[in-house]
Amino acid sequence: MGTQGRKIVGTDVKDLVNLLNKAYSDEWLAYYQYWIGSKVVKGPNKEAVIAELTLHATEELAHATLLTTRIIQLGGTPVTKPQDWYKFTNCGYDAPDDPFIVKVLEQNIKGEQCAIKTYNMFLSILSQEVEHEEDLQALLEDVEIIMKNR
Repeated sequence: MGTQGRKIVGTDVKDLVNLLNKAYSDEWLAYYQYWIGSKVVKGPNKEAVIAELTLHATEELAHATLLTTRIIQLGGTPVTKPQDWYKFTNCGYDAPDDPFIVKVLEQNIKGEQCAIKTYNMFLSILSQEVEHEEDLQALLEDVEIIMKNR
């Protein structure tokens, strides 16, 4: 992101990259939690749970990919060592050491609830950025009207 882009964003890019790396770490840990859970889960309705956990794992990996792209676009570096995911994570990781379906589902629900809180923060940032864009475009329109009427 260039100098002007950073000014327009109005957010310290380093802070934004840090937030994105936290989310990135969460997504990788969530991916693994879903993936390994789908392999070890036991109990009633097991096949439906396996299918859902597998689907969610795929989606979490896609989220990590999107975050990686954005981090790099901002000139940052995604967390490169899996052990560092624990240092950055907002939501942590619950190993499915008890593979009973109820326990695995509860762990994953807890993770999703944390992710919702985390991404709500991003929505707040996004909302401000949209407002910034609208403010700047309104100012530009005003200037263009003034310039046109000279």
